Parts: sequence; structure tokens; C-alpha cells
Amino acid sequence: MEDDELEAMRAHFPLSFGKTSIVSPPSESIHSSTRRADARASSDSKPNSGFPSLSSSSNSWIQSVRRPKRNPNSTGGAKSSLSPSEDDVSVEDDGVMVGPPPPPPTRDGNDSDDDSDDMIGPPPPPRAADVDSDEDDVDDDDDEENRYKIPLSNEIQLKGHTKIVSCLAVDNAGARVLSGSYDYTVRMYDFQGMNSRLQSFRQIEPSEGHQVRSLSWSPTSGQFLCVTGSAQAKIYDRDGLTLGEFMKGDMYIRDLKNTKGHICGLTYGEWHPKNKETILTSSEDGSLRIWDVNNFLSQTQVIKPKLARPGRIPVTTCAWDREGKRIAGGIGDGSIQIWSLKPGWGSRPDIYVGKAHTDDITSVKFSSDGRIILSRSFDGSLKVWDLRQMKEALKAFDGLPNFYPQTNVAFSPDEQIILTGTSVEKDSTTGGLLCFYDRTKLEIVQKVGISPTSSVVQCAWHPRLNQIFATSGDKSQGGTHILYDPTRSERGACVCVARAPRKKSVDDYQPEPVIHNPHALPLFRDAPSRKRQREKTLKDPLKAHKPELPMTGPGHGGRVGTTGSGLLTQYLLKQGGMIKETWMDEDPREAILKYAEVAVNDPKFIAPAYSQTQPETIFAKSDDEEEGDAKK
Repeated sequence: MEDDELEAMRAHFPLSFGKTSIVSPPSESIHSSTRRADARASSDSKPNSGFPSLSSSSNSWIQSVRRPKRNPNSTGGAKSSLSPSEDDVSVEDDGVMVGPPPPPPTRDGNDSDDDSDDMIGPPPPPRAADVDSDEDDVDDDDDEENRYKIPLSNEIQLKGHTKIVSCLAVDNAGARVLSGSYDYTVRMYDFQGMNSRLQSFRQIEPSEGHQVRSLSWSPTSGQFLCVTGSAQAKIYDRDGLTLGEFMKGDMYIRDLKNTKGHICGLTYGEWHPKNKETILTSSEDGSLRIWDVNNFLSQTQVIKPKLARPGRIPVTTCAWDREGKRIAGGIGDGSIQIWSLKPGWGSRPDIYVGKAHTDDITSVKFSSDGRIILSRSFDGSLKVWDLRQMKEALKAFDGLPNFYPQTNVAFSPDEQIILTGTSVEKDSTTGGLLCFYDRTKLEIVQKVGISPTSSVVQCAWHPRLNQIFATSGDKSQGGTHILYDPTRSERGACVCVARAPRKKSVDDYQPEPVIHNPHALPLFRDAPSRKRQREKTLKDPLKAHKPELPMTGPGHGGRVGTTGSGLLTQYLLKQGGMIKETWMDEDPREAILKYAEVAVNDPKFIAPAYSQTQPETIFAKSDDEEEGDAKK
């Protein structure tokens, strides 16, 4: 009665009245949005299948390769003679056989009187569970596939890079993910602080203009190593703050053992699996070096690989074993060399495999038990080697295109599965694939499509999270794909997908700041330079034209002629007609005597003043007259 009265009272109030509890959506609806397309198609037919199977509705670039089913008719070519034929036995709804048992079928389908085919003893009871042999094959195949327990049902992608993601590192606890790219940056992701938007919390550019080639966490996950295309590796703390940078060697010293560091670009680097103060790097200068994190000024050991002929061949990759007692290096000549760290060890390798691959080796990987080693190469192959017998590979998986020097190979947590990625070929329609191989049977288990247009470079299967990481990308974008199963995976992607982004509130409003720069005002501006204007004027053919010299004589055709005298006034008077050309040719004496008669008859200036006292004016005779008088 009390409950009914309370319900009646609630009916008079709005639903939003009082304190409301936040109802989280069910996990099924959360993970349904991240479910892979091939997993959706397989769930319609087999909801509990451990592998995504293809259907007609799945994408063309997603491939699924399984081992062949067991054929019950493979022995003898027919069904067992001890089980009754389903076509000849009439079964009711309760599964009980009615009537006497039919005669056993022969190989040709007809009855035979041959004693060898007669059924001996009473017929066995029919098995109600095994009505259809095809269903048995499917169930057996599912059980065989489920034993691998590969988490492939759901997928998310960590985006942010503008070029292909070339390296990946996940810490031991599975809380933080590092991704390095050809766009020269490293992005840091934190699952605990990340929501469904999947955004990185920090971006680092270790070395300007150099690709990021390798990332590696320390054993305690408190620091990580960053290797770029430069000759100096860097150490960062867990939050992305720089702790130090190793020294660069002297490139003018020929012997690499006498240099204090690498002299060419690095190719790979890896932290010691047990010692948090030791790291290993390989370089294009043809050496491997062991460093102490507490001393950035010089390495502790220099390893020079064995070469078939003298020269300098780059070391393309390197790796520690599980205990940190052996080092493996992939050399540019296609050889694999392994060194054992023991007292008095040097550069001479303990194991040398010449021509292990026909091209550069991109990755080597030790197994935890120290029995096998994996190698991946540019020649499109993945090889499995037995460390006790390295003369020939146990198995070589071909048909795996590889175009990136960072393409790696990895193990599953129980090391029963080997996985690696493939690159996209020019005219291929398969896209980037993630290939799984059985370590014991040395056969392919499955191929999973990651991206239709992007290549898969690095992959990792985290043991604690039970999630598969695969980096991909091309020249315009890059990201990290995370494959997981909500029922089998823990934390990691399962946590951040279920966390919705925080809604914006009024307090989140931030007005755009107005920046005042006083030095941008005209009062504080420097005087404009006229240098650029003068350079522009000199390039103008009209303004920079040299004046032409004047012509001799009168000018014509727009050109000025010479005047005969150096005075501009004379030239202008002559051009205006005020000065005649005759005076230039007259005798100066004759020109003056021309006015003698006028001066006598009508004196104007000086002569009237001296007319009474001035004696008679006597003019000098001409030169001709003086010459005549002298002859006389």
C-alpha cells in the first residue's frame, strides 16, 4: 500500500523534480559503435566465434584465412560404416529410430552382399547432437580457432599524426601509449585521462626535421628512449620532459671505436629489459653502442659487426633477449649477427648468419625461452630461426610486402602466435594487413585487414590489456589501431571508449584575447627603406636607360646636337634667333671699326666727357698695313 501511495504522489510531480541519478548506458551499446565490420557480419551467423569471418557484406579488403576443415570422408572416401546413413533412417521429432536398422551403404551407394561390408553386432544408437556433419565441422573449426583467443571484435583508432606512424611503445602497465611518426613528432596518449574523443595529451618534436624511428619504455616505465634520424638519441621522463641527449661522435675519426658517439643517423634503439640504466642503439655508421643513462657524454661499449669485406655497412635494427644477456643485430648486407654479453666479450659475433635475407632487415625478435629468433626484411619475408641451428631457417613466410624500415615482428603474450604487418603495394586491392602465424605448426592462422589504403608498420600484443596495437598511415595521415574484445580485454581501450567527453558549461567560455603591440604603431615604426625601391628602379629598362651622347652639329631625330661652345645660354640664344651665326666668322677688328664713324659723329657715353681735353684719336693700323710699311 505504501508503494502505491508513493507512486500516486510521484505522478503529480514532474520527472525532473528532485535529485536525479546519472544513468550510464549499457556496455553493449557503448562497444557496438566500435565493432569491426567483419565482426558484425560474423556475429549474425556465429555470435560466439573467436575470429571475424567474411561474408558478402564485408569489405573487400578484409581477408580471413583459416586452416582447412577436417573432412570426415577423407579416410576411405566415404562415411563410417558403423553409423547409419541419414538419408535411409527415418527419425521422428524425439530422435528415436523407427523400424529395423537399414543395411549399411556401400561405397557406390548400392546394397552389396559382400561379407566385408556387413554390419557386425547391434547397430549403435543414433547421436542426436550430431545430426548434420557440416555443423560438426563448423563447431570443430570454431573450437580450433577459439583456442588462440585473438581479440579482434572491436577497434578504435588513435589519430593526430599527419604522416605514417613509424613506431609504437606501450608501457608495462598498459596505461600510456607513445606513437612516433614521419611528421617528426611523438604523441603521448593516456588511457585513464582520455575520453571517447581519443586525443593525445602531449606532443613532442624530439629533433627538428628528423623522422622518429624508434620508441622504447624503460623496465620501470618511468622513462622512455626516443630514436630519430639524427645521430643523437634522447631520454624523456614519463610526462614528456627532456632528461638528456647523448653525445654525437667526431665524423673525422675513421675508427668508430675512438668516437664518443654515433656519427650518422640512428636506425633503432631499445631499452635493456632488466637494467633501467642501460640502452642499446644502432646506426647508419655501421656500429651498435651500449649507453649508460647516467652518462650522456660517452658510450660504454662499441660493437662493430663482422663484414664480408672492409667498408661501412649500416646496422638497420637491433634487439635484446629476454634476460639482456644477448644482442642481435640486423646488418645492411642481409646478415644476422648475435653477441653474448660475457666477461671479455668484443665485437666478434658468437653467431653469424650470412645472407639471411636478400635485402635489408627491418626487425629481429628473440623469444622468451631463448630458443628461436624472428627476422623481418625488405624482401617481403618473415623467417623463423632456431638459435641452436642457425644454418637454415625453420620456416620462411613469403608474400609479405614491406616498404618501411621500421616494420617489425612481434609475439602474442603466450608466444604461440607470431604477428607482423604488410605494406600496401601500388596496384594492390588488399590494403594493409595484420598477419597471424602459429609458432608451433609454422602455418598461417589468419589475416586481418587494418586499412584499405594505408600500410601497417608496427604491431604489438600487450599481455596485460590483451589488446593488439597496429600503426598505419600514408603520406597524408597516420594513426594507431587498437583491436580488442570487450569480453576478453581489460582496461586500455575499454576504459576510454566508455568515458563520454565532458559537456561544455558556462564557465568554459573564454573570450578571444586582444593583443596590443605598441611597437606596431606608426610612431614606433622604423623609416621605410628605399633600397628595395632603388633595386626596382634599376631593373626598369626605361628609368635605368643611359642618356645618349649629343650629336656633332645641329640635332635631328629627337637627339641634341653640339653647340660649338660650352655655354648653354649661347646655345639657347642661337636656337631662338637672337644670335646670328655671322659674328662667329667675322674679324674682331673689323667688327669694332664698323662703329668708328658712328662713334665720332654721335658719341654717347665716354667720348662726350673728354671732347674738350682728349687729343685726336689715333687708331692702330691693320697688320697688312704694318707689313706694307715695313717693306718700304
